[in-house]
Amino acid sequence: MKLFLDTASIEEIREINRWGVLGGVTTNPSLLQKEAAEPDKVWRQILEEVAGDVSLEVTAPDADEMVAQGRTLAAMGPNAVVKVPMTPDGLEAGTRLVSEGVRINVTLVFSPAQAILAAEAGAYIVSPFLGRVDDVASDGMALLRSICDIYAVQGYETKVLAASLRHPMHVVESAHAGADIATMPFEVFTKLVKHPLTDIGMERFQADWEKLQHQLEGEAST
Repeated sequence: MKLFLDTASIEEIREINRWGVLGGVTTNPSLLQKEAAEPDKVWRQILEEVAGDVSLEVTAPDADEMVAQGRTLAAMGPNAVVKVPMTPDGLEAGTRLVSEGVRINVTLVFSPAQAILAAEAGAYIVSPFLGRVDDVASDGMALLRSICDIYAVQGYETKVLAASLRHPMHVVESAHAGADIATMPFEVFTKLVKHPLTDIGMERFQADWEKLQHQLEGEAST
């Protein structure tokens, strides 16, 4: 399972990219708004910084405008993936873009039926939003498992991207469910590396190493 960062912050992307484990990035209009910067400039910076797939979302309201915007986004880089919403216009735009060789990510998916539509539209990625499903007292992880099972039975090639992940266990459970990709905010990504026993172990190793150095220095001076 590839690990993506859900952000438009180039600083966050550079930090996780430094670790060598960043598989890609997902962006959306809300994340871009937080950066308060020209979207084209932000998108181009991210595409240059990240070797993997970068999802760029259309904002136009109807299919024709989505297609036009999608073509522009796709042309920004070979790793660009165009996000279209799970709506009738989004599906129309998506299928048209796919016919032109553009890779699409169908976003705002909240049911297995919608995931089937995305696969039939030829989506490269489908993005079920697990945390938001949990927010309405339903089971986001059950949704993910259902989509992964259906795709396996039907032989769909569309990649399943677990989105709206709120904590590390969402990531672990997504891996168990068979998701191809998990995308998460910076604060969740940085929690993946943390464990109190790792911290304790590092402290003990460092303390013992320093003791050894003192012992060696003492022996050398006698």
